Amino acid sequence: MTPREQAAALAQGCERVETPAELAARLEAKWRLTVKLGIDPTGSYLHLGHAVVLHKLQEFVTFGHRVILLIGDFTARIGDPTGRNDTRPPLDDEAIAQNMRDYREQAGTVLDLERVEVMYNSTWLAPLSLDALIGLLAQTTVAQMLARNDFAERYAGGVPIALHEFLYPIAQAYDSVAMQADVELGGSDQLFNLLLGREYQHHAGQPKQICITTPILEGTDGAVRMGKSRGNFIGLTEAPNEQFGKLMRIPDELVPRYALLAAFRSAQSVAALEAQLAAGSLHPMDAKKDVAQEIVARYHGARAARLARDGFEATVQRGEEPSDMPEIESPGSWRTVADALVGCGFATSKREAERLVAGRGVKVDGLLVEDARRAWAEAASTVLSVGSRRFVRILRRSRASSAG
Repeated sequence: MTPREQAAALAQGCERVETPAELAARLEAKWRLTVKLGIDPTGSYLHLGHAVVLHKLQEFVTFGHRVILLIGDFTARIGDPTGRNDTRPPLDDEAIAQNMRDYREQAGTVLDLERVEVMYNSTWLAPLSLDALIGLLAQTTVAQMLARNDFAERYAGGVPIALHEFLYPIAQAYDSVAMQADVELGGSDQLFNLLLGREYQHHAGQPKQICITTPILEGTDGAVRMGKSRGNFIGLTEAPNEQFGKLMRIPDELVPRYALLAAFRSAQSVAALEAQLAAGSLHPMDAKKDVAQEIVARYHGARAARLARDGFEATVQRGEEPSDMPEIESPGSWRTVADALVGCGFATSKREAERLVAGRGVKVDGLLVEDARRAWAEAASTVLSVGSRRFVRILRRSRASSAG
């Protein structure tokens, strides 16, 4: 494959490449590029929205480039203001460390981590001197910052913008200088930060990085973007049944979008899917189940995906109990249904348990529970369920366990 053909292949499915000609020229001049993607550990989960850009990063791995997954452990303390209509609370070191623990494993569901370097931007940002920071600030104007959509909207609406928020894009841009990146990837909402990195590299006498942005995947509720704080995300390492069930909640009109950005079907395949849906030759429910099965298979394998689909069809569509229902032993101390919901992990508090019951989603042995304070009756075997996807079989505590 020639450099120009490789550039064209890497640009497929991207929202923007700044610029395609530069990417082709860089590939012709330098066969192995340094490619970076930064992810801030602001939450404990990587989700399907992250997978869109991780998949593009893996393409660079496949072509043999030097690929770096940059963990923004320092920038997470600032908080990315992108897409925010308020100031994001900075995270403390303990929260950042906790969030970072599983990032490698989760990213490994998409990336071949044996061929990917992992770096942390605290390596160069933590020791950055005030003199150096002032030098960076001098390269950026307030007008530039206020040109960002999120800052512009907040400024126009009279919503406060803390000065430390201006430091986030500056810090991210400096990452590219410190790493001497040839290419930086990011979601389309990161374009401003990526372009700022080009400017900083130019000031530093480095070749400007090529900026590649990928589309933003909508959340399961159809909202503009997927996010843990919005409760509309699907984690990369969630259980197959959980992933499948969440995918079945997406609006019908988003099925082709998920086929493209989460199942990674080709554009031609997605066009054919859209034509089938428009003609009525494929029912939206069947299309959704097909796409959901493909997505789950990417992270858990074909067999687990098939079982997840079978489980959904049995429990949700036919109202049956799942065949692989987990079992736990009752401690013998539960007095109410609320106690049982908390005890088996379906609720984090009695207040949450009451909300679940009020939402008419809790059943005991298939019968609707209307009062969370209802007495919990110990039995040899009791099935407790929340909604159509969460089931547990609760066994009466044995005498041997009680004596022990």
